Amino acid sequence: MEVRDIDMSKLQMKRRPRRIPRLVEPREISLAEKAQRQAELAEFDRRCYQIFAELRPELMAEHYNWFILIEPESGEYFMDEDELVAFQKAREKHPQGKFFFYRLNETGVSGRI
Repeated sequence: MEVRDIDMSKLQMKRRPRRIPRLVEPREISLAEKAQRQAELAEFDRRCYQIFAELRPELMAEHYNWFILIEPESGEYFMDEDELVAFQKAREKHPQGKFFFYRLNETGVSGRI
């Protein structure tokens, strides 16, 4: 077995990064609250899709594959070829609104799965 001399001046200590403490502890969500949130989301989706299903046939002919955002409270929709532009249009009109994205095609899906 060969013993090597190690130059200690060339060794570097590995520093561990400082751990930053959490400012807010994660909150546990009860099963009832989780079920309520899922029900609210399903209802929101249903209302948005109902509006989308009514609009799709007439808009798809002229604006195929455009993005459409639907705000179900007012029934308004915002369209553009670019999804960011459509989102900006929607935010200008409803700064605090919730929207659902669709694409004007046969499936309404705006991306790949």
